[in-house]
Amino acid sequence: KQWYQRRVRAVPVGRVETGVIKPGMIVCFGPTGLTTEVKSVEMHHESMAEAVPGDNVGFNIKNVDVKEIKRGFFSSDAKIDPATEALTFEAQVIITNHPGKISAGY
Repeated sequence: KQWYQRRVRAVPVGRVETGVIKPGMIVCFGPTGLTTEVKSVEMHHESMAEAVPGDNVGFNIKNVDVKEIKRGFFSSDAKIDPATEALTFEAQVIITNHPGKISAGY
């Protein structure tokens, strides 16, 4: 995500991956847990009532300084299902180019 400052507010910019984002929502930023209210949602400098998965949007947030949030942070709905840390996870890893030999126990 990229960040820029407009009228003292931070404006997170990114893509909605799951769920929706709309004005009035209380969002929680991870991994810090910072919570704030969404004041407005914009796409191409036009206000939107709601952004859905696949939309690239910017959203104005209340009382948060640009220095409090960084690239790579994510947001989630603080009231319904705030994002939390994973205790475990499984991954499928594909190595496309490795200079040496990879074997069991590597």
